[in-house]
Amino acid sequence: MLPLQQQPENICIFRLSALGDATHAVPVVRAIQDYWPETKITWIIGLLEYRLLGGIEGVEFIPFDKKGGWTSIHSLRESLRKRRFDVLLQMQVSTRANLLSRLVRAPVRVGWDRARSRELHYHFLRHHVAAVPHQHQVQGFLEFARALGIPADEPVWNLPIEEEATAWAEKQVSPGQAVVVINPCSSEPSRNWRPEYYAEVADYAVREKGVQLVLAGGPNPREVNMGREIESCMKQPCLNLVGKDTLERSKAMLKRADLLISPDSGPAHIASALNTPVLGLHAATWSRRSGPYNSLDLCVDRYEEATQKFMGKNAETLRWGARVKDLSVMDLVRPEDVIERLNSLLD
Repeated sequence: MLPLQQQPENICIFRLSALGDATHAVPVVRAIQDYWPETKITWIIGLLEYRLLGGIEGVEFIPFDKKGGWTSIHSLRESLRKRRFDVLLQMQVSTRANLLSRLVRAPVRVGWDRARSRELHYHFLRHHVAAVPHQHQVQGFLEFARALGIPADEPVWNLPIEEEATAWAEKQVSPGQAVVVINPCSSEPSRNWRPEYYAEVADYAVREKGVQLVLAGGPNPREVNMGREIESCMKQPCLNLVGKDTLERSKAMLKRADLLISPDSGPAHIASALNTPVLGLHAATWSRRSGPYNSLDLCVDRYEEATQKFMGKNAETLRWGARVKDLSVMDLVRPEDVIERLNSLLD
């Protein structure tokens, strides 16, 4: 049944979260739109991710509140009760996503290959993407398009940004001055760097490179506190916008930036999708798999050293995607490593 022999009338994508992975799914949408422009695309997506990607043209979004309990499930069931799709692309492997995907009626149901499946995901689907060892996640998502017969090669994002958000971002910074944004927090504490290390790099960038330094992040207390700690450790001025903007405005600031410094995080992938250079900080995860796709050569990556130190194993022998969860692992990334990379980027 795959690859498809004719253009489908409609396709349903199921990917609720997170921001980075939802961003990885966008090139699949673009590949479908380019190859089958008449095919209707419906995307079941998380609320936060909808705020990021809801402006993509030509896509019907069905937002799902992951915290809404049975009320959200009932709402999704009602939205899908009379619907039929030709294809379901089930891009999420969690138990909840697997169960909710049963609400989508489609004869062709495509999921991840066995190696990338978790929580019985493989058994919920009739078809699976090709198993490609050591594949970056962006290319992994594109395997869904290839499974349908779409000759997808390099990813295309074309993320829209509202004019108001662009205007807001321009007002925050000085015209003509290079802007470096630091988004210091990942969703996983083990991926986060020390605030004093960020401050050391930030001070150097302002003092030696003359950049405008912007701190960015979400409104949750963990991110707000991190922003305050970095600012308090800095000797040079910075613009602290952590928790003070919207997701759309944050996207516009990432587009305006000349460089983003970030651990493995959603904003790192968003900035990469916007073609903003990303100096990624990696030790808990491997940039080869989950680094900013368009800036893999810019990353400071100590993952292979980390797996030897904390797991006693060679990175190549571990399951692809294995994480080092020791809370001290990011100490392997030293400020001087990042400053050295910064010099090569801003000279």
